[in-house]
Amino acid sequence: MRRLLARRMKFHLFGAFFVSIGCAALYKFGIAEPRKRAYAEFYKNYDAMKDFEAMKAAGVFESAPPK
Repeated sequence: MRRLLARRMKFHLFGAFFVSIGCAALYKFGIAEPRKRAYAEFYKNYDAMKDFEAMKAAGVFESAPPK
């Protein structure tokens, strides 16, 4: 029973470290990178003036009334 806490703590410390590294890698490659690619793809062909004109024609803005 000597040094039981120290041995268990070492085991759990290494386990927690590897689980946290795994979760970080899973988030980065499973969520963050696909999200970056989706935003890049969306803004590659995005025309802000065309979108503004469509919202203006729909009456979304109070300061820019539709014509």
